[in-house]
Amino acid sequence: MTVTYTARVANARFGGFSQLLLLWRGSIYKLLWRELLCFLGLYMALSAAYRFVLTQEQKRYFEKLVIYCDQYASLIPVSFVLGFYVTLVVHRWWNQYLCMPMPDPLMCVVVGTVHGRDERGRLYRRTLMRYAGLSAVLILRSVSTAVFKRFPTIDHVVEAGFMTREERKKFENLNSSYNKYWVPCIWFSNLAAQARREGRIRDNGALKLLLEELTVFRSKCGMLFHYDWISVPLVYTQVVTIAVYSYFLACLIGRQFLDPAQGYKDHDLDLFVPIFTLLQFFFYAGWLKVAEQLINPFGEDDDDFETNFLIDRNFQVSMLAVDEMYDDLVMLEKDLYWDAAEARAPYTAATAFLMQQPSFQGSTFDITLAKEDMQFQRPDGVDAPLVEAHCDFLQRLLPVGAGTAPGGLLGRRLSLLRRKNSCVSEASTTASCACAGALDGLAPECGCGDPLLDLGLRETEPEPSTGPEPLTLAPAPAPVPGPPAEPFTVVPMPGSRGPAPPWLPSPIGEEEESLS
Repeated sequence: MTVTYTARVANARFGGFSQLLLLWRGSIYKLLWRELLCFLGLYMALSAAYRFVLTQEQKRYFEKLVIYCDQYASLIPVSFVLGFYVTLVVHRWWNQYLCMPMPDPLMCVVVGTVHGRDERGRLYRRTLMRYAGLSAVLILRSVSTAVFKRFPTIDHVVEAGFMTREERKKFENLNSSYNKYWVPCIWFSNLAAQARREGRIRDNGALKLLLEELTVFRSKCGMLFHYDWISVPLVYTQVVTIAVYSYFLACLIGRQFLDPAQGYKDHDLDLFVPIFTLLQFFFYAGWLKVAEQLINPFGEDDDDFETNFLIDRNFQVSMLAVDEMYDDLVMLEKDLYWDAAEARAPYTAATAFLMQQPSFQGSTFDITLAKEDMQFQRPDGVDAPLVEAHCDFLQRLLPVGAGTAPGGLLGRRLSLLRRKNSCVSEASTTASCACAGALDGLAPECGCGDPLLDLGLRETEPEPSTGPEPLTLAPAPAPVPGPPAEPFTVVPMPGSRGPAPPWLPSPIGEEEESLS
């Protein structure tokens, strides 16, 4: 059974992990004590032989061997090789758990799409979920030793109620030499299609949703099979194992304490027990044991997946969901905060301090700026307001052509954009007012560039065209005697204007229509 210690480390405190060091079940001590005793026994045997058995000449040779092993043992890249290997194994271990076939999404879709309170509707729902559970049992007994011991043969699966005897005959009569865990998923699809033909599933959209959830369930079963089939490459496991074992084999000799009287470098102290060498063995060999336990989580170690528990839980929950809980609704009632403008659940005395904490608005809400730093900056050499400068910038970005010319469609739109946002500078407004007399006198030489004149005077000159003659309107009678006024001419608009650019607001387009 999985060792769970989450509640013990819910809050960080002084020595929080120290209380976990005394646990035995699932601990590193339980995994490593045999290897640690073996290493310590061999080390003490060599130390005793050096001290009490070898002659003086043999001791000098053994001392040279100790110095040699200690010097070159560091060339073995134990940390590098072992670190990458354990990282790969832990990542693979968690991905295998994510591939466990859980029926919860599937049962929610079944209870919502397969209708009928009668016995046949109930039979449809229960059979569909039983097929899903049967597929999970078949794949788990193929990869998990604990599940295989529980269901060693198909007869045990039939006796457990996951498969009927007629289904067993169909299952065994199917001629295939491969693993047939996918067969119940095909039965599920066929039964769902039959329920659709009978109207138990009311539309094709519901059937599609049901089969999509089945596909997800089936893919997880397939991934478990592939994880069991494709292991971590054997050469990688062998390299890591040889690196760790050869390193500590060299440490058995190279970490021996030598006679201080011989004056060897770094051998000034003589001890019987190599404390730090034992700690190093504990860490490196323990790291290797972690990978050994996690590389196949479907065994019977303390921290392996509880596959039998998951089978029992999934089967019971799925049957409750599609049978007893089908169409089981309580009477609708108004909730406690029906008339509350701001719904907020109460706090207990232990959590009342959380009510005083402000809600998080974003990490930039606490930034403060000086008043001068919050002023908009105009481009260099531009004295007009920001909006006018922005309009001129957009006009410079547009390609020069008939559409962007002063008398073109986009040119008139930009002029209207200036007038819409009050972008006309005081100087241009004064110039337009000075030209008002010229406008009344119909002076054609006025060229102040005012946007209103762009729409008026500059459109009076007809463009050369080979088409029909433009319409001519009679001039209005002049209230003051003066030179004869030139008639206004209506210029035909282009046939296809096309859609307006997306950056122009729609009210400007509407205003242009009214002015045209």
